Amino acid sequence: MSRPVVEAVEPGSAAAKAGLSAGDEVLCIDGAVPSDVIAWQMLVDEPDPVITVLRDGRRVELTVSKRAGVPLGAQVNAAIFDRVRTCDNHCEFCFIYQLPPGLRRSLYLKDDDYRLSFLYGNFTTLTRFTELDLERVLDERLSPLYVSIHATDPDLRARMLRNRRGATSLRWLSALLAGGIEVHGQVVVCPGVNDGAVLADTLLGVLDRFDSLATLAVVPLGVSAHQREPAMRPHTAAEAAAVVDLCEQWQRRFVEVLGRRLVFAADEYYLLAGRSFPPADAYGDFPMHEDGIGMARAFEQEFTAVGSDAPATPRAPAAGFFSWVDGAPAVGYRAVRAAGHGANRSGAVGGGALPSSPGAVPVSLSVQPQRRRDRRGHDQAIGILTGAYGAAVLGPLVQAWRTETERDRGAAAPDAVLDVRVIPVPNEFFGGNIGVTGLLAGADIAAVLSSQPAGDRYLLADVCLSGGRFLDGTSPQDLPRQVEIVPTNGTALRRLLDAAAAAHRRGPGLSAAAAVGATL
Repeated sequence: MSRPVVEAVEPGSAAAKAGLSAGDEVLCIDGAVPSDVIAWQMLVDEPDPVITVLRDGRRVELTVSKRAGVPLGAQVNAAIFDRVRTCDNHCEFCFIYQLPPGLRRSLYLKDDDYRLSFLYGNFTTLTRFTELDLERVLDERLSPLYVSIHATDPDLRARMLRNRRGATSLRWLSALLAGGIEVHGQVVVCPGVNDGAVLADTLLGVLDRFDSLATLAVVPLGVSAHQREPAMRPHTAAEAAAVVDLCEQWQRRFVEVLGRRLVFAADEYYLLAGRSFPPADAYGDFPMHEDGIGMARAFEQEFTAVGSDAPATPRAPAAGFFSWVDGAPAVGYRAVRAAGHGANRSGAVGGGALPSSPGAVPVSLSVQPQRRRDRRGHDQAIGILTGAYGAAVLGPLVQAWRTETERDRGAAAPDAVLDVRVIPVPNEFFGGNIGVTGLLAGADIAAVLSSQPAGDRYLLADVCLSGGRFLDGTSPQDLPRQVEIVPTNGTALRRLLDAAAAAHRRGPGLSAAAAVGATL
């Protein structure tokens, strides 16, 4: 088992006052050896913990003076200190099997670890879950968890997972729900395998056996150009529409029986079917936002609420796909832990021990030295780089923003309104039907940027990056045009565009970067 290494210590914190330093290798806390950041947080949550570290080959014992529940103020290098529990399923629809060759070795690691489910929202099939795991989850109230269901028919689920334990592992889901753990489920729909009548049977099984699920996300199979399973194929538009219809039919049934919708079709299904998204209030508090459920409406709500009386809480997804394998600790345990034994006295985990933005790249708002300008010296254009699905959502929002800006300003001259365009980036790196922004590779972004005007200003969502790198290992510094990395939420984008438009109207006396910096 590897030991946690201190990466950073907050100045003035309890850890700093005790003498804890970056580079210290933690041997134990009050005699206990933490196996993961969950155990670490619980141990340092206690009053006056004694931390034994290895420093320059010597054991050093540090007594930290603090009250129970007060953050330690130290950041460690990883979320899991012992071995990550790897997945021994062999699902033909698994996306890890569809990755192109030549990526970082860590990206090919398949996990089925309930701890990563709690920390990052990774989905677990529970095929490697044990009685000891259940005891820990219930005792420490590790909630919420995220479980891959795919089918409630035992034989079909075992076939889909290519693991005989798939037929019985959902018994752990029943135990978790009975223990009061919040669990979100997922069904990856494979056309011709678990759609149609099989999906209807799965939803019936959820109602019959797992009606305490918080939500159930129904998401389409992603098929890259590197797929080696001939039976796996993308949905047709008709098949996507059928899934939407079935989910909405079952939503009405769940409301009648349980008083809530429970099941939700992914945004991607509505795009594939050419359907309008459900209204924002259909998604409640957007609990499955990071799984692509209600993401479009959440973004729209954030974008349109800026400057209005409507509330808007920016939602920032995890810092890039596969962020956990890059060693990024989970922020504040990713979610508020369930109240009870093991939680902080406040019922939540103090964020002082963990970084505020794992793997995130600082937002760059610097002005390009040779930006293309119009005849009055104003910034002429902004290009928003995004995936195919993101473009379908952003396009109408940006167009509506332009129309609103023109109306509000009474613009008569063609250059009175800042030119903002959405630039779709085809995913040639993965190919297939992969269209989400979070899976864009640097090479594809570079290919698109190379044909764009050199003087324009380009924005790119931070969800494309993990630890400052794209999935293909390149970085924003490798791109042929300077890009500004911006938070992946509608509030940040709207404020940036409003500030840039205001600077455009004022003229060169106030830089766009200065205006944006004043509003973000």
